[in-house]
Amino acid sequence: MPVPVPRQRIDSPAAPGTPGTTATNAGTGGTATDLTLLVVEDDPAGPLAVPDMLDAAGPRLRVRTARNLTEAERLLTDDVHCVLVDLALPAPRGAEDDPLAPLRHILRLAPRHAVLALAASADAELAAEAVRVGAQDHLFREELDGRLLSRAIRYAVERKRADAVQVKLTESRLRAQENARLERGLLPTPLLEGSELRFAARYRPGRSRALLGGDFYDTVRTSDGTVHAMIGDVCGHGPDEAALGVELRIAWRALTFAGLCGDELLSTLQQVLEHERESDEIFATLCTVDIAPGGRRAGLCLAGHPAPLIARHGLPARLLPYDEGGPALGLLPRARWPRRQVELGASWSLLMYTDGLIEGRSAGPGSPRLGQDGMVEMINRQLAAGLRGEELLDAAVTEVRELNGGELTDDVAVLALELDRVGDLVRDRARGQ
Repeated sequence: MPVPVPRQRIDSPAAPGTPGTTATNAGTGGTATDLTLLVVEDDPAGPLAVPDMLDAAGPRLRVRTARNLTEAERLLTDDVHCVLVDLALPAPRGAEDDPLAPLRHILRLAPRHAVLALAASADAELAAEAVRVGAQDHLFREELDGRLLSRAIRYAVERKRADAVQVKLTESRLRAQENARLERGLLPTPLLEGSELRFAARYRPGRSRALLGGDFYDTVRTSDGTVHAMIGDVCGHGPDEAALGVELRIAWRALTFAGLCGDELLSTLQQVLEHERESDEIFATLCTVDIAPGGRRAGLCLAGHPAPLIARHGLPARLLPYDEGGPALGLLPRARWPRRQVELGASWSLLMYTDGLIEGRSAGPGSPRLGQDGMVEMINRQLAAGLRGEELLDAAVTEVRELNGGELTDDVAVLALELDRVGDLVRDRARGQ
């Protein structure tokens, strides 16, 4: 049925794909955004006619008319702000028993558009049901005039925008909650019960908004009192690399508890990598340390990974030996990884890290890489300032980012193990006084 609005001049339809333009308000010199309305009704006599300027403060209303749902789909372009659906339209084939079938069809076609339902005043219950189904509002044909239609369209558009914002906020909250659960499940919980070593770790994925990158780490204590720690890096930064890193970490933990160590453990991890990777070009670097009970010595294995940094009590930090390492996992099918014995001393701090910590710039874009020498100098400066544990890691990651001149492009994982017998002795003496 036609909508009984007084017939006045109608603007020609806006070109498909053209955003709403700006019109000058009569007598005010101000501007307001034009609105484009798509009317879906089956009156063959002609389109809905509305005033060109609906009110002094309102925009022009550009009208398009579709006589059926097929035509509505063709005319429903991005520059349409609102769709007015006549509930008296014939239902699509197969849905003749549903009086709201035309509205449901439009809602499926236009999930981002504001939608108004048009009904006779005698169909008030049907009009209310249309709002429950998804329309932003309903209008009664007998009460409709240009000013009411203009106001209803503007309100519907703003209500749809507000609904869209609310949906995005809800999705963001749910995503944050899910990420938190995933992070708790994917990042390891160190198993160090019974050990006097202190543990700290920091993780910063390089991808924007990423939960995890290709870096991974873990620390466990086995029944013989040995503390095993490892840190690794899968080449690449995507979700597949992150998933592979998690698989390698879990495999390392299981193999370590099964009693494997050194070359035997790394050879088995290489088999896991070869079976799980998506292409032969994928490889992973790895550093493992097994610290003997008592904490004075450790075994070190390097698979293409940067050597850890050790800071002994009263001495500057330096890198552990790295001249006897083996290749990264996945590069050579029959590679070997020698295990080197290193002396740690009575009190020490051991810093294990991925290359994201050393590959950032040393003084902003275009400057040389920080490198291992620059990292050692930075850590020594922070140790001299009295930083230890979590404070040291926070300061290191923050300074590396600042030196780089912005966010780091590579993932960063860093962990610290500390044996502080000197500090414990001082505290015990202080308590005795």
